[in-house]
Amino acid sequence: MAEYNTMRAAAGSRSAAIDEGLRAHMNKVYGTMSVGMLLTFLVAWAVGTSPALLSVFRDPATLQPNILGWIVMFAPLIMVFAFGAAINKLSAAGAQVFFYGFAAVMGLSMAWIFVAFTGFSIAQVFLVTAIAFAGLSLYGYVTKRDLSGMGTFLMMGVIGLIVASIINLFIASSALHFAITIIGVLIFAGLTAYDTQSIKNEYVQHAGHGDSEWLGKAAIMGALRLYLDFINMFMFLLQLLGNRE
Repeated sequence: MAEYNTMRAAAGSRSAAIDEGLRAHMNKVYGTMSVGMLLTFLVAWAVGTSPALLSVFRDPATLQPNILGWIVMFAPLIMVFAFGAAINKLSAAGAQVFFYGFAAVMGLSMAWIFVAFTGFSIAQVFLVTAIAFAGLSLYGYVTKRDLSGMGTFLMMGVIGLIVASIINLFIASSALHFAITIIGVLIFAGLTAYDTQSIKNEYVQHAGHGDSEWLGKAAIMGALRLYLDFINMFMFLLQLLGNRE
């Protein structure tokens, strides 16, 4: 009986340590993500409210991108793939610097919204996105339902969105644009819950290994995943709800 109580106490102590570590890990994920979003919006606001800076990337009147604008538009996508390929070679500190660099480039690609939409509607949609993101992420964290089956379906949806968006750059179909926007909101809403649960489960699975370097990089990768979910959901909602200038 004494041996059983000892084993039970040890299991309880380990569980408590994992719970405490998980909270710290998720706080780092959300904290890193928040700093990245702040950096993105500061860069976007600084460039978008300066006609001289915006003209480096787009025509101030038509907002059509020039060559540099096209590069900036596709740079975040390229950086995401590069980050995934290089993450094992980077230190945790290097991964964090890369993430913040990515967030700044994303800000350059989003700067045009401060000309196309009113400042009030941008703030309003940001608030709506933040509330929706918080609810979806909380659901992903606390739900006992296994969301792993959604992953493949949602990622296929993301690939489809990218392809459809590139096609629509050339055909400029308003009907296709509306469909992409609606589907995009739904996909990134689902990914917010899925990614939160996935980040949580990955920590629990690796917590006992004591690999602090891996956990540090996992927090940055988790921040990147949730950052992308938030930014994409915000941009799609802005297309739906934003008031144009």
